[in-house]
Amino acid sequence: MSTDQKGTKILARTFFNQLRAGGYTPNQIIGIATELIDLVASEIREADKSLPIEEDVSSQEASV
Repeated sequence: MSTDQKGTKILARTFFNQLRAGGYTPNQIIGIATELIDLVASEIREADKSLPIEEDVSSQEASV
C-alpha cells in the first residue's frame, strides 16, 4: 500500500471516529459520505467542462 493510500485510510478512519464520537449514527455518516461524493463528482464535472474538446483522429483521417 502506498504512502498516499495509507494517509487517505488514516484520514477516513479519523474522520469516521470523530463523527461517531460526536454522536453521529452510521446512517448519518453514510449521508455525509454521499454528500462528499456528490461534491467531488460535481467538481470533476465542472473541471471536465473547461477542458477543450478533442476531435476523434480516426474521423479526421476518414474525411481526408
